[in-house]
Amino acid sequence: MTRKTVRIAMNGVTGRMGYRQHLVRSILALREQGGLDLGDGTVLWPEPVLVGRREHALREIAERHGLDHVCTDLDAVLADPAVDVYFDSQVTSAREEALTKAIAAGKHIYTEKPTAAGLDGALALARLARDRGVRHGVVQDKIFLPGLRKLKRLIDGGFFGRVLSVRGEFGYWVFEGDWQPAQRPSWNYRAEDGGGIVVDMFPHWEYVLHELFGRVRSVQALAATHIPLRWDEQGKPYDATADDAAYGIFELEGGTIAQINSSWAVRVHRDELVEFQVDGTEGSAVAGLRRCRAQHRGATPKPVWNPDLPATEVFRDQWQEVPDNAEFDNGFKAQWELFLKHVYADAPYHWDLLAGARGVQLAELGLKSSVEGRRIVVPEIAL
Repeated sequence: MTRKTVRIAMNGVTGRMGYRQHLVRSILALREQGGLDLGDGTVLWPEPVLVGRREHALREIAERHGLDHVCTDLDAVLADPAVDVYFDSQVTSAREEALTKAIAAGKHIYTEKPTAAGLDGALALARLARDRGVRHGVVQDKIFLPGLRKLKRLIDGGFFGRVLSVRGEFGYWVFEGDWQPAQRPSWNYRAEDGGGIVVDMFPHWEYVLHELFGRVRSVQALAATHIPLRWDEQGKPYDATADDAAYGIFELEGGTIAQINSSWAVRVHRDELVEFQVDGTEGSAVAGLRRCRAQHRGATPKPVWNPDLPATEVFRDQWQEVPDNAEFDNGFKAQWELFLKHVYADAPYHWDLLAGARGVQLAELGLKSSVEGRRIVVPEIAL
């Protein structure tokens, strides 16, 4: 085996997602398993370069994990020919400029979403990457979750027949920050800083629906700011100018209708923080982060509506657990592996900046739909 060291500039690892899922559970996990086997006698050894504005925070992370490379000068990192890949999990408002610089410097790009503040910017990034000849990928982690992978297995096996509808519920109560610290950064609730649940979650729903059921053809959404006053990390009150809940209806290719509620102002009464119920002519399923349960047409009971008597059926017990039938790795790590194999072993990969632009487009049109109070057609985009 030949070991090939790859230096990856990781910008934004002081944030929760960048640190836990991308650095610790993906890149460092790859190092713990001895690197990434490319299948041709080469093992890829990722060497992270931690990038950010707060040097003390970066050094604390580096010391905690025995890492050597820390830098607060993004331009200097991008000018370093030893750095091959640039990863971005910064706040949304800072991402587009940093990605533009990284692409111009000839770095391969892997990034969180949304990739830009608007569709024009997202498409400009995709075109720039194409013209520069760099490889590029966008994090689309939900489709790598065990629950949705089991749901995909049912779809591929024809379990549902014709899919009629998809109903999604996502969210949890994010503390306002006055008497308990909020579990999300305050910028998420300021539109001027790129916050809002539509901008955050509609890109997720675009690729989940696109990958599993078909392209989104139209969107009708209502966005709301249910909690108008919150408290920031310093305990100071601020006006929440971004939406914290969104209620969307999406028409898909083939006629399937999807309804997805997204909220940071809802208390959880479901088995997992996100669940999708899929109903088809031949069967139904409910998938979450890890579990997936199904009910086939031939095993569907016959409920009878009678409000005068208490229900005697335990409806959840009438569903069958879909088995794992495989060992599921962390979804973020799984996509990192695919992207690195794409860059260094020319493996196929389609979750690129154009796919990321579709997510930005859906968020943009979802907000427009909410403001204008109408259903909006989602046109196909291309470079």
